[in-house]
Amino acid sequence: MTTQGTSSTPPKKIRLGDLMVETGAITEGQLNLALQEQKITGKKIGRVLVDMGLVEELQLLQTLSRHLQIPFIELRQFQLNNDLMQKLDESIARRFRCLVLSEHKDGYLLAMADPLDLMAIDEAEKVLQKPIYPTIVRESEVIATLDVVYRNTSEIESLAGQLDSELSASDFDLADLAGESDIQDAPVVRLLQSLLEDAITVNASDIHIEPDETVFRIRNRIDGVLQEQVIKEKRVASALVMRLKIMSNLDISERRLPQDGRFNVRVKNRSIDIRISTMPVQFGESVVMRILDQSAGLQSLEQLGMPEEIRRRFEVMIERPHGLILVTGPTGSGKTTTLYSALSKLNTPARKIITAEDPIEYRLSRINQVQVNAKIDLTFARILRTALRQDPDIVLVGEMRDQETVSIGVRAAMTGHMVMSTLHTNDAVSSAIRLADMGVEPYMVASALRGILAQRLLRKICPECSAEQIADSRQKLWLQNMVGGKFVNAKFYKGTGCYHCNNTGYRGRIGVYEWLELDDDMLIALRDQNHNAFIDAARANPNFVTMEELALQYAEKGITDLEEVFRISVDLDDFEGDRPHLDVDHIGEDLG
Repeated sequence: MTTQGTSSTPPKKIRLGDLMVETGAITEGQLNLALQEQKITGKKIGRVLVDMGLVEELQLLQTLSRHLQIPFIELRQFQLNNDLMQKLDESIARRFRCLVLSEHKDGYLLAMADPLDLMAIDEAEKVLQKPIYPTIVRESEVIATLDVVYRNTSEIESLAGQLDSELSASDFDLADLAGESDIQDAPVVRLLQSLLEDAITVNASDIHIEPDETVFRIRNRIDGVLQEQVIKEKRVASALVMRLKIMSNLDISERRLPQDGRFNVRVKNRSIDIRISTMPVQFGESVVMRILDQSAGLQSLEQLGMPEEIRRRFEVMIERPHGLILVTGPTGSGKTTTLYSALSKLNTPARKIITAEDPIEYRLSRINQVQVNAKIDLTFARILRTALRQDPDIVLVGEMRDQETVSIGVRAAMTGHMVMSTLHTNDAVSSAIRLADMGVEPYMVASALRGILAQRLLRKICPECSAEQIADSRQKLWLQNMVGGKFVNAKFYKGTGCYHCNNTGYRGRIGVYEWLELDDDMLIALRDQNHNAFIDAARANPNFVTMEELALQYAEKGITDLEEVFRISVDLDDFEGDRPHLDVDHIGEDLG
């Protein structure tokens, strides 16, 4: 690698704005406008020029690179070394927006958002004790990478060790030690804070704390998959569980029975709701914390990634004055998120909305949300009966669990209310038939039901390490039986694994949907309880696209890979010939 200029030859002092004028990127007048904006915001001139849309960030960085004769690097294309990057203190890296990229015998290559910052170069040289060779990178990439590099895993291990030592030396009762609410520096408090910060950094949806015989495990669920950290100090788990119980107002003396609670904390200036569930296990108590980021706000239907045609039809249907709409899928498939997004669209001063939920995940203003409580017989059915006497326009029932709830919901949909709910079924077609089999008259179901949205969550390929994948012979054989062989010759992609995705090849998730809008043929078949005719009518509907087909479209576009498509296809039942192409045993062999 060739670089020019070292610490002994500092970058030439230059006014970036003047440089952009000289190269013709902006005019003198535009520079003056940017300078005025800079006085107001206090931002650096380069950031102001980009934010105002006067120049593209890439153009600005490449111009600066040529003038200073230092490299411009796309971080996502660079193989990062975690141990090397850790040589620079987090405080310095975050303050100056810089990262150590590589080491050479005569110095370090340093990625910098602002290579003109001589103070940053001086500070880095003092710490690293070698000359610095600056390179230019995008500021957004540096910030995102810093969050990945400086995770809290080592700090968690250190705090767990401190807490274990304190537990060994302490004369206090464990409950007292765990409950030091006024001492923010108590190791258990700092350990919990570090756990939460780490989970928020990696966008984890859940934190699992699991005691074993000699260790305890902390596992974060990221993009639907658990990632594990093992802590040797097993006794720390008990103090951590007690602290969580105190924060959730649970009974710390009860360790034999499961308990559920909730608390709110601020992490990284964000309001986070934590839903906690404890369960007695062989070596102590297992705890699962569900993380709900209240600061992030609800996603709109557009932000969910729903295909435009499905979203448009779904939005038209939920705007209707009455009827029953179901969202189906297994636990963790995003049903609740979709329903909340629909409610946020419908939530206007002109509509009264009542929900029956177990539990209430997000607090929504203007909406009357009721928490199910089985201990006092406050069930879905009871809340629904009461809700209908509260003059609602829209009722959301968290789940259609039993015949009574289904019956009341169907009757409400037939008498002028819009009712939305969920079912734990695999696809849209089987959901309609399942509803008719739950003890409600088929003609009533046919009269009330308007549409069914089935969904799953697919892991997205990491964009930093995406590469073309050639389907092997077995995969092609499987593809020949999918959607009439439509995708057998398509190009597919796969994440090879990199620093940005923790070598998993995946980063983030996207919903894959199946929208079934009932037409006359389907309603007649449903009324007559003719399952085969219903399936045939659904297949014949030109607007019905199966989840597998949509997932394959995502795979063809490089959004996800074939393994994720296979995963959801195997998960879908071959319901009375609904998906005759699906041979689970055959697919399992292919994936092996």
